[in-house]
Amino acid sequence: MAHVEVTADRVRIQLTPGEKVAGLRGDLDLPRTAIRAAQVVPDGPAAVSGLRAPGLAVPRRTKIGTWRGRGSRSFAVVRRGQPTLCLSLTGERYDRVLVSTPDAADLATALS
Repeated sequence: MAHVEVTADRVRIQLTPGEKVAGLRGDLDLPRTAIRAAQVVPDGPAAVSGLRAPGLAVPRRTKIGTWRGRGSRSFAVVRRGQPTLCLSLTGERYDRVLVSTPDAADLATALS
């Protein structure tokens, strides 16, 4: 499971080796100034929309990778049954980053 670390000026999302392979990318390092909103989503896989490119999807269970929609790009590491932190970003490669983590509520509060 991905680990989210929040510092005074950065948010670092550390992926497991399996998540890196499935999502075809490494860890994410985001400046806190790029975060417009942070919220908790109860069902992470349902919150991810668009076309997978590239990544892994197991219907209604797991989504790991990049999803593209009309004028938007999201990166997701989400699993069914786990609270998901949804970060809305500006000025970054992704418009949204979704990460399933048991600490989603605490992280959303710290980032708001």
